[in-house]
Amino acid sequence: MTASLTPLMPAVLPITPEPVLPIRLIALDIDGTIIGDDHEVADRTIAAVRGAMERDVAVSLVTGRMVSSAMHFAHALGLTGPIVGYQGGLIRAMALPESRRLGKLLLHTPLPADAARSIVEWTRGHGLDPHVNHLERFILRADDPKADDYSAFMGAHAELVPDLLAAIDHPVTKVLAVGEPPIPTEIAPLARAEFAGRADVTISHPRFLEFVAPGVSKGRAIRWLARRLRIPLGATLAIGDQWNDLEMLAEVGHGTAMPTAPAEVRAAARYVAPRLEDDGAARMIEDLVLASPDRVRANAKRLAAAARDLHEAAS
Repeated sequence: MTASLTPLMPAVLPITPEPVLPIRLIALDIDGTIIGDDHEVADRTIAAVRGAMERDVAVSLVTGRMVSSAMHFAHALGLTGPIVGYQGGLIRAMALPESRRLGKLLLHTPLPADAARSIVEWTRGHGLDPHVNHLERFILRADDPKADDYSAFMGAHAELVPDLLAAIDHPVTKVLAVGEPPIPTEIAPLARAEFAGRADVTISHPRFLEFVAPGVSKGRAIRWLARRLRIPLGATLAIGDQWNDLEMLAEVGHGTAMPTAPAEVRAAARYVAPRLEDDGAARMIEDLVLASPDRVRANAKRLAAAARDLHEAAS
């Protein structure tokens, strides 16, 4: 499926594969997809994910968060597969439940230090407040008045430094710049033009403008996961709700957008899930994975037709 080009869209979307059943791999975004403002995974979602895994379906979280921040949700779901963090900039094996250590680092694609420093200066000049992530470090300027709020959101304590630019003395995993909506979305096209070839730019939340190394995306990450597991992308279900999920949804046969996703993201997906408040991700897994084979085929046709109708009505 295709979507009209906008400044937040990649210049070229991947060719979406034909859907293949049964689904053998599920990739889940976290914020806005399986958790809301309460940061709790619903019991129905936990049951659906565990039911899929009991049927030998691989399940991974694919998030913009750092892996240590995603680990709590992975444990709640009972996952065993790799966790993708930082939009695909870092992938770790899932740690054992009893272990206090993070899983083995499987892939890391950092952003060069000079590009990261330029991003910090540029985003400050455009009224945003940049932060830096490297591996499991979350680095803020020491006088940031919202440090405690950010730490609570990330589920990790921020590392406070007197000079953020001076702290970038080696490649880092991601730069995240925070601003009041709609500023991040409005300046994203300017950021893409300014850092073309030096960093890739996306929106993970209306307040977050994110910069990662060139080529990094959730789309690349889902290809990596599918290739590692020898599972066709056509037999993969991916669910997400924001611009940073777009490439991932377009890469797989069963791309699913949450109804709150931007219109262009919904248009790139095969299905549109019910609302988060109505356990939308869980219901998609129930309909497309846990139902009987005949019912799954019927559900897939019904959900695809409903998504097409929604897109046509909005265009």
